[in-house]
Amino acid sequence: MAMLEVKNLGIKFGGLHAVEDFNLELEKGALYGLIGPNGAGKTTIFNLLTGVYKPTSGQFFLDGKELTGKKPADINKAGIARTFQNIRLFSNLTVFDNVKVGLHNQIKYSTTAAVFRLPAYFKSERLMNEKAHELLKVFELDDSADTLASNLPYGKQRKLEIARAIATNPKLLLLDEPAAGMNPNETKELMDTIKFIRDKFQLTILVIEHDMNLVSGICENITVLNFGTELAKGKTEEVLKNPEVIKAYLGK
Repeated sequence: MAMLEVKNLGIKFGGLHAVEDFNLELEKGALYGLIGPNGAGKTTIFNLLTGVYKPTSGQFFLDGKELTGKKPADINKAGIARTFQNIRLFSNLTVFDNVKVGLHNQIKYSTTAAVFRLPAYFKSERLMNEKAHELLKVFELDDSADTLASNLPYGKQRKLEIARAIATNPKLLLLDEPAAGMNPNETKELMDTIKFIRDKFQLTILVIEHDMNLVSGICENITVLNFGTELAKGKTEEVLKNPEVIKAYLGK
């Protein structure tokens, strides 16, 4: 059984089919790419898989559990986390606190324990602090733990957003254009980071990206969307040579 199974997923906005009959199966540990021209429906699919939008057709399952139409918080608890095309950090919180926010779904104490500062509160807080520091070390952000997120360089802000997503303890990580705005050196470092976290945290990763160097460098297989429908699917090297894919990106 595939970890992620998407069957005929679709959504209409009025009379417009933004996504139609999207199908995908991801095995555990896959590093998969989702590409296509602007407006092809890629981010809409992420919004469907994370509960931002409710699909008008189709279903999707994570480890056999149907999550179609669930609330974003419930989908996150089930094991799906994401980053965004435009960075969405808590800019007025420190780097450390941004990561700690991601640990919210692992709180083990009650409201009563928090109010009265019972032992369960201190034990859980200590464990979450340790976990947050461990994640910052993985992403080489531990030296910036007390820095406001808004004061980080752009590339490190991207890393912090990924660290916060991983803090929610996902099985499946969705990365929406993680290399957007990065220079070639930052992109190369990001590629190494993505492959490293896939192995270290035993993640399955689905990536939306326009940078074909990143796509060909890390994704074993890809799906190409165009106008909300699947244009091509298969091994990355073969799909990127497909004349229809080239035409969709570059025109006739």
